[in-house]
Amino acid sequence: MFNKILIANRGEIACRVIKTARKMGVKTVAVYSDADADALHVEMADEAIHIGPPAAAESYLLADKILQAAKDTGAEAIHPGYGFLSERASFVEAVQKAGLAFIGPDPKAIDAMGDKITSKKLAAEAGVSTVPGHMGIIEDAEEAARISAEIGYPVMLKASAGGGGKGMRIAYSDEEAREGFISAQNEAKSSFGDDRVFIEKFVEEPRHIEIQVLGDKHGNVIYLGERECSIQRRHQKVVEEAPSPFLDDATRKAMGDQAVALSKAVDYCSAGTVEFIVDKNKNFYFLEMNTRLQVEHPVTEYVTGVDLVEQMLRVANGEKLSLTQEDIKLTGWAVENRVYAEDPIRGFLPSIGRLTRYRPPAESETVRVDTGVYEGAEISMFYDPMIAKLVTYGETRDEAIAAQRTALDKFYIRGIAHNIPFLSALMAHPRFQSGNITTAFIAEEYPDGFSGGALSDEVRDALVVAATFINAVEQSRATQIEGQIMQPPGPQERQWVIGIDDVEVATMIVPLKDHAEVAFDDKSIDIKSAWIPGTPVMVAEIAGKEIAIEVDRNSLGWTLTTDGVSKHVRVMSKRAAELLALMPEKEAPDTSKFLLCPMPGLVVSLSVNEGDEVKAGQALAVVEAMKMENILRAEKDGVVKKVAAAAGDSLAVDAVIMEFE
Repeated sequence: MFNKILIANRGEIACRVIKTARKMGVKTVAVYSDADADALHVEMADEAIHIGPPAAAESYLLADKILQAAKDTGAEAIHPGYGFLSERASFVEAVQKAGLAFIGPDPKAIDAMGDKITSKKLAAEAGVSTVPGHMGIIEDAEEAARISAEIGYPVMLKASAGGGGKGMRIAYSDEEAREGFISAQNEAKSSFGDDRVFIEKFVEEPRHIEIQVLGDKHGNVIYLGERECSIQRRHQKVVEEAPSPFLDDATRKAMGDQAVALSKAVDYCSAGTVEFIVDKNKNFYFLEMNTRLQVEHPVTEYVTGVDLVEQMLRVANGEKLSLTQEDIKLTGWAVENRVYAEDPIRGFLPSIGRLTRYRPPAESETVRVDTGVYEGAEISMFYDPMIAKLVTYGETRDEAIAAQRTALDKFYIRGIAHNIPFLSALMAHPRFQSGNITTAFIAEEYPDGFSGGALSDEVRDALVVAATFINAVEQSRATQIEGQIMQPPGPQERQWVIGIDDVEVATMIVPLKDHAEVAFDDKSIDIKSAWIPGTPVMVAEIAGKEIAIEVDRNSLGWTLTTDGVSKHVRVMSKRAAELLALMPEKEAPDTSKFLLCPMPGLVVSLSVNEGDEVKAGQALAVVEAMKMENILRAEKDGVVKKVAAAAGDSLAVDAVIMEFE
């Protein structure tokens, strides 16, 4: 086995590789940019080498610097993680030329499968089912519209060198095909340095299901079951699980056999993933092959018991696979949620800044947190907005989802916006729980965006009880500290008015021996908790059910968050509630005459000039953030009075781009 390896990546995947290397007794070298000088992967590795400025193009994407770092530290092999240089055949060739081992497949496989056009031709030759489409190079937007019409709408425009949802657009008309081609081409060029785009038929009611494969350098290839990755937003995976709730054994075997056949056709060695689109009748079609470790690999590790990173190291070291296809058994269920630095309430706009509080749930046999950050770390505009991957396991799908919901509620993040409320709402959604999902799930269930989880009667009651209890504990503590009243610690009997949204209820808390009762609306609900003031997450038993609630102080009470619901809960005396009702409401400023930048980002282009008339829905500007282009459109008809920004400008949130008359 290797004595020392270099990890040509950052963030959670670098930390993930380091963990397995430690377990195997292999030393690790981290590389870092200026922005990552204090990053977790730098702290975890045995050694760390600085490789350049924050921009990936000036650091993590420079093969020469990576190779020099390996040479300087005596590393014998390089693990690429995912993204960056992981699927660049020229990098693998350079690694091998330098006399180092590449912990991944050979250049031939990366070249063949990394180009989506070439890979589909090879897949067809290997007897793998493929989606109808146009695999040739498309010259311009007009040709894209013509080809799309010939294939038949809807179609998918995809960057040939793409991945991670970048360089992908769905079009339902000629106009959308033209617009989508330009955006896909721009994103592809920016992210991959390759602006080729191809078009294929978009399968409606599709599921995205992928097969994990593992091959060695001796011709052995096996598959390790499937992952369901249908919960996506803008073609970016959000939730993954293993196995799929949709597949039967026969379909699983057929997909696995085709994945192995394709892998053998390109002499594949190492871990890789063959992705399929599956229709409602279980017909499946090849999408692409990712010649690297996938973000969602932990769910496969949970249900198979196989450490994929360990297998990658062993294969790269020339070892034969110790596993056969008969050894692979799927046991239990695993669900993974991707925790991102983005604001779901504001259209999932990226969020950057410092993690002022970061408390992930405790890891256990059924809870795993893969992360590359820590409390006080910075979420940078230069890299992917992923904070962590939260993975839970259960004997059944229901158990894995229940564990995920509890773990999400215990995940406490402050300082930046994050998508945990949205993930919690997904886990609680009846349709997701039923397994009746497609890649259109989020678009269909949240057509107007996400405005917060549904406030069910059960959650509302839990928040009323929790707020009353929290307030009583704080009041008791205050009197104890000030020495005002000699009384036992804990909640004391008293009446309060609790307000959630526009509804107020009068509550009475009655302390008992080892718990308390909160009475309101002709009901009485038990609560038992060891919560003490200052604890960010309250774990309680309310009405006999365990619940985790995030607790944040505000001016009139607390902001309580659980199960995807976040509410400002007012806690007042009866007299204070009466006086509050008399206070005038503060009106928000009118911003309807301005186009504001919705996120920190770079202005890529402006489509209008001062004096131009615009129509509702018309594209006005394109802003890029975290390598994704966002088209900003007019909300209503109007005339441009002033353009306050220019292409190339870096703007903050709510910066004025243009003003209308």
